[in-house]
Amino acid sequence: MRRLMLTGGATALAVLLAAGCSTRSDDDTDTGQQSSPTAQASEAASSDFGTLKDVCGPGTAEKSTAQGVTDDKIQVGVLSDVGFTKKSEFVDTAKVFTSWCNEAGGINGREIEAVPRDARFTEVRQRTLEACKEDFALVGGGSALDSLGVKDRLKCLLPNYPAQSSQIGAIGSDLQVIASQPMAGYFQYSGYYTWLMKEKYPQSAGKVGIVAGDSPVTKVMSAQFKEAVAGLGGKVSYTDLYPATGVSDWTPYAQAIKEEGVRGLVFLGDFASLAKLEQALTNIDYAPDWIDANSNAYGPAFPQLAGAALGKQHNYAELFGTAPLESAADNPATQQAIDLFEKYAPDKQLTYPALRALSAWLLFATAARDCTTLTRACVYENARKNTDWTAGGLQAPFDLTSEEPTACFAVVEATGKGWRPADFEPDQGAFRCDGPAYKYRGEYGEPATLASVGKSLSDLK
Repeated sequence: MRRLMLTGGATALAVLLAAGCSTRSDDDTDTGQQSSPTAQASEAASSDFGTLKDVCGPGTAEKSTAQGVTDDKIQVGVLSDVGFTKKSEFVDTAKVFTSWCNEAGGINGREIEAVPRDARFTEVRQRTLEACKEDFALVGGGSALDSLGVKDRLKCLLPNYPAQSSQIGAIGSDLQVIASQPMAGYFQYSGYYTWLMKEKYPQSAGKVGIVAGDSPVTKVMSAQFKEAVAGLGGKVSYTDLYPATGVSDWTPYAQAIKEEGVRGLVFLGDFASLAKLEQALTNIDYAPDWIDANSNAYGPAFPQLAGAALGKQHNYAELFGTAPLESAADNPATQQAIDLFEKYAPDKQLTYPALRALSAWLLFATAARDCTTLTRACVYENARKNTDWTAGGLQAPFDLTSEEPTACFAVVEATGKGWRPADFEPDQGAFRCDGPAYKYRGEYGEPATLASVGKSLSDLK
């Protein structure tokens, strides 16, 4: 949902707010799960992932003339901002998935070679142009300013199966198949906010506040959230901005929130700043009914930073219908993901963005597996025709043929002991699937199309 370019001190904040997904450091998420040697041996022997059967395996692949494809290899690119953010979760997931898949026999006998494409935040176009010359597709990655390269990607007819999509030019763009949300033109948290304002804390609906970093990106986000809260039956009664370069004393912000009687707080910024704000709120003895910390805060770092404030402040986050890591005991696919990371990247942590990347890899692999002759057009069509994609159980069912977001959502709550699934009355395993769809009425831009670069779907081979 990030729409605009940034300058100056706003850049760091924008990276922390990459749309639809958090971007945290590799040591931010400690699952607390350890795989046994038996579990590891089972993973190595099996080509199944969760409920998905024979994701990878040997075979005699038909000859292909597609770029990036040889008789024994498929080369794909993995976009990230790792050189800027120092967060390697997309590269880590690529290593884990390709190691597992190739050990099982590859895709119909072809090994997958994942080539990191580090955009370093501002070099999206350069990395996209490089991928245009060499890669079969982009898989399992994402960059905060992904719209910078989308027209180049469409010109060279390069499909993208990202873990995340951030800016409006990229969200919903042609030749992009995302395994879960966001969806162009829709508020992605409708079920979550309906639960917060109408069920969990109904008296908060008319007293919602928004605190956002002072940047073009978050200003647009603030406008979108304000519209959506009203559209879902609430009212934003207070808004404020804070300098993207940081705040030395959060007490004035806390006092303003208290004076305005804010009962539900939306925070659009980095979780370290949120932790300081919550400490200031606690110091003046005030707590809103709820705080949307957003998925950027999902991981052990935020509870550690917030400390004793979590004994008073009520923090929640919505995970785009992805099963929380804390649900692994009841969700075999999540436990399998943990085991695969333990085996193939034991020095790395499985994070929420990595789970989304894993879903993207599974989508790409199963779509490619079902092509008699491997072409971009075949994989793209196979991927986008999924009507009930769950990544083997990692996420709630997602209809990739629909133009509306899923009704399913998952909510987690921060406590002094870490994150845990919230009591939001799930009705399908770890998920609740009765969220309304809210389509924006305001004008926030449009995704890029093939037609905008003089191409059509018939050009895809």
